[in-house]
Amino acid sequence: MVDKDYYSILGVNRNASEREIKQAYRRLARKYHPDVNPGDKSAEAKFKEMNAAYEVLSDKEKRQKYDQFGDQWQYAEQFAKAGWQQTPFWDFSQGSGSTTIHFGQGDLDSIFDDLLRGFGARTTRQRVRPRRGQDIEHPVEVTLEEAYHGTKRIISLESDKRLEVKIPPGVKDGSRVRVAGKGMPGYGGARGDLYLVISVKPHPLFERKGDNLYVEVAVPLTVAVLGGEVQVPTLKGKLALKIPPETQNGHAFRLAGQGMPHLGNSSRGNLVARMKVVLPTNLSSQEKELFKQLSQLRPS
Repeated sequence: MVDKDYYSILGVNRNASEREIKQAYRRLARKYHPDVNPGDKSAEAKFKEMNAAYEVLSDKEKRQKYDQFGDQWQYAEQFAKAGWQQTPFWDFSQGSGSTTIHFGQGDLDSIFDDLLRGFGARTTRQRVRPRRGQDIEHPVEVTLEEAYHGTKRIISLESDKRLEVKIPPGVKDGSRVRVAGKGMPGYGGARGDLYLVISVKPHPLFERKGDNLYVEVAVPLTVAVLGGEVQVPTLKGKLALKIPPETQNGHAFRLAGQGMPHLGNSSRGNLVARMKVVLPTNLSSQEKELFKQLSQLRPS
């Protein structure tokens, strides 16, 4: 068996529990059992392959040897007697009259005689390039406030380990935050990376476009006509904004630097405050009389 990845055959990750391995095997057995697929040679081959994988991974001692020596785990004792102390990666490929042995690292000239005695074959050697572990993705949902200030999350990995990760200020929908070296383990190479895939919840007040924020601000009619001051909400508190006389409904004011942080640097977007003039209700008799006088002074 050459270059067989038993974990991939069963469809589980390398940190799978005994229960997960058993469940995966039972699921595949129901699918590829010869009684379910009479005459199907490919299903029969798959069934034999998964049985071989399960035989090793379901046995704690065999699995430990396999994790160290790959599908040549049965030669673990010879490797140990030969004095190999580091984790190699083995691949025995038997062809017509020759055997090829691939070593992950180190100079193993001193162990050839003990290891290959009995094979009776011409031996050639070449180095296998280390393989980096796969990257993994993890979805994370944050509020707009968390996207503004930055936040932290506790992530549960497939290995049942819990990892605290930082989410920087300025993330947006689709942002990918890289956590180096927290992906799948490699084969003689570095671990892969963990990527946090960000989604930002909608906000009841603010609309986000890029790094700019948009908000509606209620302005009393008297302030819009005579001028005055209104309070504008931001993600870090309220700001006082001076309104000039005769400000029209829908007029927008740009507050520079009061928007979202730019991801990866200290600059910020803008906050656009759109005025929404609020007409008075429940007018008193005196107020109605004043509006009548105004209508006479400014006929439509």
